[in-house]
Amino acid sequence: MLIWLTPDAKRVGPVTNSAEVVTRDALPGPGSCHNQGVTIPRVPTVSVTDLPTEPGSRTVLLDVREVDEWELGHAPGAQHIPIIDVPARTDEIDIDAEVFVVCRQGGRSIVVVEFLNSIGFDAYNVDGGMVAWQQAGLPLISDGDPGSAKIY
Repeated sequence: MLIWLTPDAKRVGPVTNSAEVVTRDALPGPGSCHNQGVTIPRVPTVSVTDLPTEPGSRTVLLDVREVDEWELGHAPGAQHIPIIDVPARTDEIDIDAEVFVVCRQGGRSIVVVEFLNSIGFDAYNVDGGMVAWQQAGLPLISDGDPGSAKIY
């Protein structure tokens, strides 16, 4: 049984003898938390500075942003599949490659990483997304004017 708490640790639902109330501050550091049979998984994450320098046959940089975001600017060599299309287009992603998933700031990519890993992919969330990519000074290209690529 999982009980959600508000930030001030007030109960949202009833507490029974079979459950333990745990606030976020009481959880251990990175990794999985095992408490009375409940596992809170950790999403594998990598920073933009630790990514392979160029996607290749063993790595895929999967951009799950919307089409308009992609057109404004994206990483060279990235594969584009908007988040809504990922479940229907998994056959387009190399199952044998490490898949690094990126969105604008990291929220959508977490969902995709969880999904891909649940069906057998080796997927990693790119921490900070394309905002962190641009802030790190990594290359950007766009489908429009070559000098206009930007994320924010």
